[in-house]
Amino acid sequence: MSSRGLLDALSHALRHHDSTTSPAAVQSSAATIYSLLIAEESHRPVVGSKRDIIFSLVHIVRHQDSHPRSIKDALKALFAVALCPANRSTMISLGAIPALFSLIVKDSRCGIVEDATAVMAQVAGCEESEEGMRRVSGASVLADLLDPCTGSSLRIKENAVSALLNLARCGGDEARLEVASAVASGADEGAMEGIVYVAENGSVKGRKKAVDLLRLVSNDSRRFDLLISDSDNNNNPSSI
Repeated sequence: MSSRGLLDALSHALRHHDSTTSPAAVQSSAATIYSLLIAEESHRPVVGSKRDIIFSLVHIVRHQDSHPRSIKDALKALFAVALCPANRSTMISLGAIPALFSLIVKDSRCGIVEDATAVMAQVAGCEESEEGMRRVSGASVLADLLDPCTGSSLRIKENAVSALLNLARCGGDEARLEVASAVASGADEGAMEGIVYVAENGSVKGRKKAVDLLRLVSNDSRRFDLLISDSDNNNNPSSI
């Protein structure tokens, strides 16, 4: 990070991903961004201030001719960028939400959808997420991913739970209503069934978030009280 011109060089490679830069160079540049941000938390606001880098990563995700490996590396880099709360509004202003939901809705590759929902779960954790999510019917799409009929993996379901919970917590009263409505309107309570599934079978963090989401959207207090008890019995405090 202290090397003169490093971020500018990475930005140049990412900006020209659809013309002069080879896929391998694009992937290496995105992977470098990810590594820098994971290695040191103080790097995250610095990279977040480079709007050209974030825009280029979003464009790679959105561009229909991007190599699958480039998309995965760009998603990982965006995930690391979104770990800094101050960067999330910048990502939204640069079109991250529609780009991510385009992948979630249209891409059939499980790994891509898993990574896209992981980024979305982080981006949802800011006030600006409500408007962006509403424009793409984000709450409804995430609720659909929880329905067992969609065949989503457990990781996708956990990410959807996390995104809905963050949206409800950070997006204000309207966002909470949107989340509750999206979950309640799912066919045959499929979305609710998916949340319960995560609460019973997910990771330690996933189970806790699912129970918290049930608190927000369920009128059946006995249901989530029982899940809280089961989650407490299954959790290993030393692993949190």
